Amino acid sequence: MTSIEKNDLRSRYTEESPSPTNRAEPAAPMQPEVGSSPSKPAPKVARAPAFIATVIVCAIVGLSLWYLVQPQPLIIQGEADATRIDIAARVDGRVGKRPVERGDNVAAGQILFDIDNPELLTKLQEAEAGLAVAKAQLANIEAGTRAEVIAQRKAEVASASANLTLSQQTYDRVKELAATGNAPMQRLDESTNSLQVAERSLDQTKSAYEAAVNGYTIEERAIARANVANAQASIDTIKAEVDELVVKAPIAAQVYQIGAELGEYVSPGVPLLSLVNLSDVWLRFDLREDLAKGLKVGDGFQMRVPALGDRVIPAQVKVIATKGEYAGWRATRATGDFDLRTFEIRAYPVAPVAELRPGMSVYATWPDDRR
Repeated sequence: MTSIEKNDLRSRYTEESPSPTNRAEPAAPMQPEVGSSPSKPAPKVARAPAFIATVIVCAIVGLSLWYLVQPQPLIIQGEADATRIDIAARVDGRVGKRPVERGDNVAAGQILFDIDNPELLTKLQEAEAGLAVAKAQLANIEAGTRAEVIAQRKAEVASASANLTLSQQTYDRVKELAATGNAPMQRLDESTNSLQVAERSLDQTKSAYEAAVNGYTIEERAIARANVANAQASIDTIKAEVDELVVKAPIAAQVYQIGAELGEYVSPGVPLLSLVNLSDVWLRFDLREDLAKGLKVGDGFQMRVPALGDRVIPAQVKVIATKGEYAGWRATRATGDFDLRTFEIRAYPVAPVAELRPGMSVYATWPDDRR
């Protein structure tokens, strides 16, 4: 190897090796030798995908931060409700008939239950018999005394008058004899007593005759009429209970729940079934008083019902009522803030919605000016 070739190799080694003071610098490309074949170019790094990914990540982060700082809409949730009527028994007995089932639509006055109570029916018959007796007694009193009774009383007066005449004559004779000493004083005393008894007997028979002629008094007639009225009141009371053996629907509604089965014994006050009036459906919400500020009867809202495909139902507020207080309610600011009461808001659909059923969830977006 010539000296020229050695110097060329030494200079090439120096250019390829990194210097100790600057090892991070890239090495210079090797110069091809004279007469040797040219080397392939170095591959280029693809920067476009990395740039696009960086832009996407930055956009996601920016949108997330923007969404977090934006005020979120307040969603209030409630549910649909309807007028519910609980039908209870007013008399005791056993369920004999129940011509309705759950979910049936009933009309006003339709029979719902038929209760059996034989004892109550027997009491009604007894009261009717008592009324018949009271009416007969009143009729007897109003008819007056019979003619036969008056004739009998008149005969008794005549008989007593004759006895008095005889006693008077006997007394007069004995008195004359006693005055001449032909009769003892004991016989005069007996005649005197007999005369007095005859007088009292005549007075008694005359009074009886006058009572028979005059008939019953006004007070006796009033008592007889009162007895009739009392018997009629007893019948009306028992008949009202008998009428309650047949339970009828007060309004047109739908049978919601049934609490008594056939043959079951029921007592007064025990619910037999529940009716729900589907023509009177409203939407109920519970709001804190800070959210209910500015709310008044007549305000309108757009309600959405998820069960009806998120259908929008215009509704109008008709009732704003406070809910009950609880033992934990504090009137002082001891915990840093005052306690807030809860108000029940009842809104009615502007137009009837046939598909709306009690228990369906409803929600609405609360305006920002009422928060």
